[in-house]
Amino acid sequence: MGKIGWVLAWQEALYGPRGFYRGQVPARDFATATHPPLGAVLAEAIWHYADLLELSGVVDIGAGRGELIGALHAHRPDRPLLGVDVVERPADLPDGVGWLRGPGGAPLPDELSDLTDVLVVAHEWLDVVPCVIGQLDADGVVREVLVDPTSGDEDLGDPLADAELAWQQRHWPLLTEGDRVEVGLSRDLAWADLLSRVCRGAAIAIDSGHVAAARPRNGTLAAYREDSAVRPVPDGSCDLSAQVAVDSLHHDEIHTQTTAFESFGVWAPMPDPALARCDETAYRRRLLRATSAATLTDPAGHGAFRWVVVRQAGAMTKRS
Repeated sequence: MGKIGWVLAWQEALYGPRGFYRGQVPARDFATATHPPLGAVLAEAIWHYADLLELSGVVDIGAGRGELIGALHAHRPDRPLLGVDVVERPADLPDGVGWLRGPGGAPLPDELSDLTDVLVVAHEWLDVVPCVIGQLDADGVVREVLVDPTSGDEDLGDPLADAELAWQQRHWPLLTEGDRVEVGLSRDLAWADLLSRVCRGAAIAIDSGHVAAARPRNGTLAAYREDSAVRPVPDGSCDLSAQVAVDSLHHDEIHTQTTAFESFGVWAPMPDPALARCDETAYRRRLLRATSAATLTDPAGHGAFRWVVVRQAGAMTKRS
């Protein structure tokens, strides 16, 4: 096979018949904020925001092996929950939790529609929605980056198509030969499609991302295998992701995870050491919660994640 556009190679590498997300258990290769013990506090924050909006259920997009939705169920086992992912429903998922299987990446299952009274959460979904990668050549032309799916070697192909070029010029200017862009149009459209499926509710995209004032000149495409960064090669052996241009997404608000927790009233103070003397179990439980919250809101780590919030997704799509 010759070199093809990154967007096609990436889709096949993650979601094809031998793709990484179909054949691997991603938790073995990297941990996210959805995994214990952090996931319990993240779930608490999500439920807190759902309660503020008076929404009864949560839909988890890109639910993986059910880590976050399991934590959500542990907090509120009586509330409706639905997970959506490319894999089959995890066998250990609690009874009563719904599950839909989709193609993976931007396409969502047809059955995901008419969502009502729910908070839709897309945690690290958009950063694994494949996108076109472009690079500025010596003549000032932004060309699509092509890649060999087996070696990862790259070349420059044709100039970007009109739609991708228009997005690049509006959201991610390139100045110097070699500057790269991860064209966020596919993410914008995937997000808009998700919002269009909500009749009444809200949505949050939680992801690593950047805004116009701080676009990375060399892009952010990254790969991970066994919890280590490796060279991005779209052969199905590693995870592939790229940060999201969050300000190009439709939004009512954009927070960092640190400010989101503060805005939504999530608070986890360190327990009084005196509690350890009379109830060591309770002390350890509160200490774990407090340290997990501190990790999730650390501005140098998880706290830098962006929360892209749409408060009335159904109302937005009706206006569009």
